[in-house]
Amino acid sequence: MRVPAGLLVVGDVVTDVVARHEGPLAPDTDTAARIAVRPGGAGANVACWAAREGARVRLLGRVGADSAQWHRDALAAAGVEPVLRVDEQAPTAVVIALVDAAAERTLVTDSGAAFRLGPADWSPSLLDGVGRVHLSGYLCFSGPGRELAALVLAAARARGLPVSVDPASTGFLARLGVPRFLAVAEGAELLPNAAEALLLAGLPPHGDPGAAAEALSARAGGRLVVVTLGRQGALAAEGGTIRARAGALGAQAVDSTGAGDAFTGAFLAARLRGAPLADALAAGCRAGAVAVTRVGARPEIGS
Repeated sequence: MRVPAGLLVVGDVVTDVVARHEGPLAPDTDTAARIAVRPGGAGANVACWAAREGARVRLLGRVGADSAQWHRDALAAAGVEPVLRVDEQAPTAVVIALVDAAAERTLVTDSGAAFRLGPADWSPSLLDGVGRVHLSGYLCFSGPGRELAALVLAAARARGLPVSVDPASTGFLARLGVPRFLAVAEGAELLPNAAEALLLAGLPPHGDPGAAAEALSARAGGRLVVVTLGRQGALAAEGGTIRARAGALGAQAVDSTGAGDAFTGAFLAARLRGAPLADALAAGCRAGAVAVTRVGARPEIGS
């Protein structure tokens, strides 16, 4: 019996500290909050949500010795094959997610070992049995990460594998510069949120995400560009034209951390099993709706 091709995710593994506060942050004193520590990281989250959808998933990441086994166990429990390089010099990346009463989050990031993931961590055998590759955009924001991204893209192209990239962060994108990011991601499918798509397309922050998707697709020879729209769902452009849309599902939001990662994981799993574009968008929206109803960025084990 032929084993279905799997998904390789290359990206960040992070320890998330999620602080949910109902009132505004109070300067110079305490702000009451409910605080939880969870395994996270955009790359690792995508891998876990794709595994939840039935995909075989392998994750390449870099963690500090301080929490390597905890992260390895969490990934394995979620159905992901963890290939974690242990850094003896830098701790695991940490993100503090400040989540307000509307479930919107502000992130404070210490990239730690994640920004040290580089070419020395790569092995061509990671592509064995793989049918699709996904790169976390956070790779693009460090020198070693950009070198690794170029290496993985070249290796995937040599095997005829589609590659997608999640731009990850408007703040990091602005500091890196849009031209540099697009050069790193050349030829890859793009999976931005609306703000990232508008920034990459050079459009105003309150512009039309659909126009941004079409512009980004046309600019790169017609590649697929999928834009998540939060409560408005998602859309996809290919060949410079909008090809599909999906509406979001109503959900009582508790924590929006990782909702985009949930969409990406489910979308990629659907594409891996041959789902049409519209169906893959709908699968991603369903996963995003589940993600916002719970604290943290990963699916519940067994959900």
